[in-house]
Amino acid sequence: MKVKVISVLEDNYMYLVIEESTRDAVAVDAAVPKRLLEIIRKEDVVLRAILTTHHHWDHARGNEELAQLFPGLQVFGADERIGALTHRVTHGQELTFGAIRVRCLFTPCHTSGHMCYFMWEDDSPDAPALFSGDTLFVGGCGQFFEGTAEQMHTNLTQILGTLPKDTKVFCGHECTVRNLKFALKVEPENEVVKEKLAWARQRDDEDLPTVPSTLQEEFLYNPFLRVTEEAVQRFTGRTEPVEVLRTLRSERDNFKKPKERPNPQAMLAFDWGLFGPFLEKK
Repeated sequence: MKVKVISVLEDNYMYLVIEESTRDAVAVDAAVPKRLLEIIRKEDVVLRAILTTHHHWDHARGNEELAQLFPGLQVFGADERIGALTHRVTHGQELTFGAIRVRCLFTPCHTSGHMCYFMWEDDSPDAPALFSGDTLFVGGCGQFFEGTAEQMHTNLTQILGTLPKDTKVFCGHECTVRNLKFALKVEPENEVVKEKLAWARQRDDEDLPTVPSTLQEEFLYNPFLRVTEEAVQRFTGRTEPVEVLRTLRSERDNFKKPKERPNPQAMLAFDWGLFGPFLEKK
């Protein structure tokens, strides 16, 4: 199982997962068809399916075009708002693409229909992969647009946090440096945060991705996975884990907020894809 990390738009990632023996491939969050098609041609693979984590345009806007280009293409997701959806999946459902196995993990909060995808190959020495969309980032978590702190806490502790520790985390956005700057504010004495931030800054300077991380690493520097740590609780002034998480998210939302911010309604419209049709015309 080979994972191609594809940088698109301002800071998004989409992925092409290749079954190396058959040269079949599965795309995750196919936002920019032209770029995906370039990689498909370069790798000489056949696109069999799209797995969409959530309906936001910067993750799903390429579905319709790709479905037209590849008749019979399967599009999986958990939200009817996802374009060209052919298979609505549920929590715990397993899919098979050649030797690639996929377990669907329902993680509502960023959107009410957010699904993560856990992938592995039986009898493979390679670590499994988690495509976490906008639920879990390197050093952070997604904003609570359509959900609650209670939901995100469940997502991070009971669903994603219980996966094998060597799981590689492939998230939906490149926001690692900013996330780790916030993590350092939360835990200024955390040496692992300092080391990871220095590494991420160097990657950023070289225009290289910071994905994947591993789940084991995330527990060492991601404050949203460290809500029971004394230093994180001290920063938030809370001890109950859900309240720690809620306060962390609020603090992260306001972290180094620009002096002039766009209208909140306009930002939500952008996140929900309402500007997508206008952007496509350019």
